[in-house]
Amino acid sequence: MLEALKVIILGIVQGITEWLPISSTGHLILVEELIKLQQNDAFKNMFNVVIQFGSIMAVVVIYFHKLNPFSPTKTQKQKMMTIQLWIKVIIGTLPAMIVGLLLNDWIEAKMSNAYVVAFMLILYGILFIIIENINAKREPRVTKLSQLSVPTVLLIGVFQMMAMIPGTSRSGATIVGALALGVSRGVAAEFTFFLAIPVMFGASALKLFKFGLAFTPKQVFLLLLGMLVSFGVSIIAIKFLMKYIRNNDFKVFGYYRIVLGIIVFLYFGISALL
Repeated sequence: MLEALKVIILGIVQGITEWLPISSTGHLILVEELIKLQQNDAFKNMFNVVIQFGSIMAVVVIYFHKLNPFSPTKTQKQKMMTIQLWIKVIIGTLPAMIVGLLLNDWIEAKMSNAYVVAFMLILYGILFIIIENINAKREPRVTKLSQLSVPTVLLIGVFQMMAMIPGTSRSGATIVGALALGVSRGVAAEFTFFLAIPVMFGASALKLFKFGLAFTPKQVFLLLLGMLVSFGVSIIAIKFLMKYIRNNDFKVFGYYRIVLGIIVFLYFGISALL
């Protein structure tokens, strides 16, 4: 029962922080320091990635009509536009997919530590504030998903690739990149959600493949529970974010990241000295 409660807490943290641009990794590192799962390291590493499957399904459910090119209620033109959207999503996914296959193990070995997480939290927090200050003086040039060009989605994909560094935040990196390229907040957030589908599906499948199918019944239960909680909380988080950015910018998330980054750095720095 205690392990289930820990998984519920981790699922809540994952569901909130996966879609708000504040880094799920940074939060999970802190939470796991307080509530350690009594499982081996291989399972915990796999769990932290595969639990994201619940978050992906939240996007699929919320945007099912927009993402479904075979919807009978869509006109032929709308179906073609949906197919074009998927093509753009695939193009935007390529940089992260290629680099992920080549460097995933190296990044995990060399950069999966609290100090890198703290640095990236602070760096992207500063970038959010700077870019929003710049955008306050200009109108976005892309206000619809259909206006996203191939070069633009490819560049957004490069920013998403940078999110492989722990603490960056996948949604944070792609939103920062999209805003810098002149994309409106609403389009930047939605396209970030859509880019997550193939990336997180792929990451989850890769982790499961590496872990194998040697699950105990308890581990299966914990994994399914985490995904279910993550799914429910993600739906709330996504709807909150889209409502929030209608009348607000992303600077509050930038300030939050800076504060969290300082907390992570101080906590693990002081712990290392003691």
